[in-house]
Amino acid sequence: MKNYIDGKWVESSTGSTLTKLNPSNGKVLYKFPAASKEDASRAIDSAEDALENWKGIGSRERSAILLKAADLISSERKELEDILISENGKIPVQASEEVDGVIDQIRYYAGFERKITGDVVEGEGRLRKIFQYKEPYGVVLALTPWNFPAAMVARKLAPALLTGNTVVLKPSSDTPGSAEWIVRKFVRAGVPRGVLNFITGKGSEIGDFLTSHSKVALITMTGSTSTGQRIMEKASANMAKLVLELGGKAPFMVWKDADLKSAARALIWAKFWNAGQSCIASERLYIHEDVYEKFMKIFLEAVRKMKVGDPMKSDIGPLINADALSTVEKFVKTGMNSGAKLVYGGKRPKLTGDLRNGFFFEPTVMENVKQKSLLFQDEIFGPIIGAKPVSDFNEMIREANDSKYGLASYLYTRDYETFLKAADGIRFGELYVNMTGPEASQGYHTGFRMTGQAGEGSRYGIEEYVKLRNVYVDYSGEVKLKSFRTSL
Repeated sequence: MKNYIDGKWVESSTGSTLTKLNPSNGKVLYKFPAASKEDASRAIDSAEDALENWKGIGSRERSAILLKAADLISSERKELEDILISENGKIPVQASEEVDGVIDQIRYYAGFERKITGDVVEGEGRLRKIFQYKEPYGVVLALTPWNFPAAMVARKLAPALLTGNTVVLKPSSDTPGSAEWIVRKFVRAGVPRGVLNFITGKGSEIGDFLTSHSKVALITMTGSTSTGQRIMEKASANMAKLVLELGGKAPFMVWKDADLKSAARALIWAKFWNAGQSCIASERLYIHEDVYEKFMKIFLEAVRKMKVGDPMKSDIGPLINADALSTVEKFVKTGMNSGAKLVYGGKRPKLTGDLRNGFFFEPTVMENVKQKSLLFQDEIFGPIIGAKPVSDFNEMIREANDSKYGLASYLYTRDYETFLKAADGIRFGELYVNMTGPEASQGYHTGFRMTGQAGEGSRYGIEEYVKLRNVYVDYSGEVKLKSFRTSL
């Protein structure tokens, strides 16, 4: 694995490398460059130098390159699926779904080639006009996470490149392999030298340098809220535009008239998809007291059938690393200390062979969870969910909204009034009613409160990567200076 800077695949300038472990067995999977500040600086300079030419070729040619990259990814997709299974621990069907998302997002954004429009507004009088047009920000720094390491790369590269920006991409050090694979497809598709640069390394060593660099005009990042806050602090030095998708703590609400079997099946997905390592994962379960016992029985029956272990043979694969495993163990302990009842799971499964060294954790369900406990307030990012009965609609919405995060939420009901009231009252960027996610390419993925700012997806997401300029024109041939007493 190498960095890609100014059109060349290169090692770190210092020769330093980092090691990636396979989360299923703890063995070394590969080594990758630990980029230095010098490497980061060269990548940003290269992107800056390439900007004017990339803007100049026009959106149709940029779209054609994106479509070619999507075709290459589609024709060689099995390679990317295998990388996602090995470096991320995804089960095959979820790896395949993620690659579907990669292809869909690139093709979706490529379709905006002639749809980014401005306005001509009349000024003071018919012979004065205001031309409002959109142009790229410039150098975009794209910081991508490990939980959906391919999909998030596509979600950031495609709109940034289509709109004429140049990009420096730095993926998570937990999953750089999938990002490099995608970059290689964009290079083969014809992205010119300097337009797309790719560096790997520790955020703790080059993160502040990248996010505070004077040539970076826009930073797009998906990750933790604490990291987002750090980026905001550093980016303020140059007032870089920010597109931040941060933490989540999705409530899953089951109303008394819900189809309980459908709701339970949906919750299996909403909680245990990608081993619970998702910003839209449900981490809080609110059930109307009239159906609480019945729903929990159905849900627990489904949970008990889930198999944890080898991603190729299981429903739930490993967590991303040893730290993630330690974190979920602490959540279980903290929850029980606060009075929650462990009703299923709560520990590492007993596995054999190399899997004993993997980062696996059982699907875990806890009851009697207090609203202000850490289980209901802090993001877990693992296969743990807490449940709580509610007695009325207002209580359900009030407690669902009681979170510092505000990304995704779920509701199961067959009553249209309940749905409409929830849609008005819930303070989350997304509400899934009688269905699961993930978000669609044509949907705007955004949140409230500590979930971040701006958003991705849809035409609104692509607008994040362009800025509106105004040109005032007077072609009357007259110059009137109203602000002075004397005629000049």
